[in-house]
Amino acid sequence: MTTLATSETSPPPATGIGLIIALGITQVAGYGALYYAFAVLAPSMTRSMGWAPEWTYGGFALGLLAGGLAAPFAGRLIDRYGTRRMMSIGSVLASLSLFALSKAEGLVSYYAAMIALEVVSTLVLYDAAFTALTQAHGAGARRAISKLTLIGGFASTLFWPLTTALVAQADWRTIYQVYAVGYLAVALPLHALLLPCGRATFAAKPTQPTETQDSEAYLAGTARRRSFVLLAIAFSLQGFVVSAMSVHMLTLLQGFGFSAALAVALGAMVGPSQVTGRLIEMLFGTNVPPVTTAWVSGALMPLGFMLLAFGGGTAVIAGLFAITYGVSMGLSSIVRGTVPLQLFGPAGYGAMLGKLSAPGLVIRAAAPLGFAVMMERAGLSASTAVLVTLSGAAALALLLLARGGRR
Repeated sequence: MTTLATSETSPPPATGIGLIIALGITQVAGYGALYYAFAVLAPSMTRSMGWAPEWTYGGFALGLLAGGLAAPFAGRLIDRYGTRRMMSIGSVLASLSLFALSKAEGLVSYYAAMIALEVVSTLVLYDAAFTALTQAHGAGARRAISKLTLIGGFASTLFWPLTTALVAQADWRTIYQVYAVGYLAVALPLHALLLPCGRATFAAKPTQPTETQDSEAYLAGTARRRSFVLLAIAFSLQGFVVSAMSVHMLTLLQGFGFSAALAVALGAMVGPSQVTGRLIEMLFGTNVPPVTTAWVSGALMPLGFMLLAFGGGTAVIAGLFAITYGVSMGLSSIVRGTVPLQLFGPAGYGAMLGKLSAPGLVIRAAAPLGFAVMMERAGLSASTAVLVTLSGAAALALLLLARGGRR
């Protein structure tokens, strides 16, 4: 049986649903404060700084690039020192980064704060949380990861309207300061008291079959390298699409002839659809191999864009696009944690997630600006075709992964 050991024993970590709820709370707070708030506050930041929007979004892109480069190193630190220690440190650093961002007065200080924010986020967001669950549950962490992403899916649902409401009452600097204090107050106690402590060590392969494990070894050699490349390609291509849509979805929908109000309503359907997809997977996907969930979720994304492209500006078809795209995004978050666990095992899990995330984060950094230029110069139809092509290529990579990764 896969072994799990930690080098520290006090205070005792939470287990089961308690650990999932604790991590879920910190993921909602983390994604809300560190990621989703920026989309609402960026226009105010641009006006306050007195520069063109490209400089504001450029800082965000540079931060994502730095985070992508830092992800493998962060994963190794988490594997070596444990999630309790590193996520607790990350909570403090993330709070300090939010506060530094609120105090930025010029280009240098703004870019430095954005880079710091995205780098430390690698210690506290999903990859770190998935590692915490893997350290607690070993190779049987799949269901726990599904439950965690179900809770985390409410981050945008809560923080977009919350931040929008706060903008009417305070400036962006005050809001980031409130989020800095609030995140520290919420995340640090949960990370410091309830997460697995010390460094987790796993056997490279199970010694006997269990409910959640094969008796065979995890992928190794050529098969392991091939699967890693396919998974990295899929994550990278999907990362470009998701990053571009996180900034330009409303613009894209309005380009298809929908009013601003209807575009907002359609965009708002994506969040609940993510949660719905994760709930379906949690309830009915227990006996479905993670690699199968991966290619199904991958196939839904280009299907959604094709519905939008050929829907003739029909609101119902656009609604189906929003639902399909949202379900695909929801399932892909689960896939990001469960497929590497299934194929490569729990040993070195944090470092593996960091390596897989790095190419996607780098590409995602360039996506908003690249897609904006694409829409301006190539037009709406060509830009949508690019989204179909990239997401379709990601789905194909995941299908090849599923066919080659069956053990």
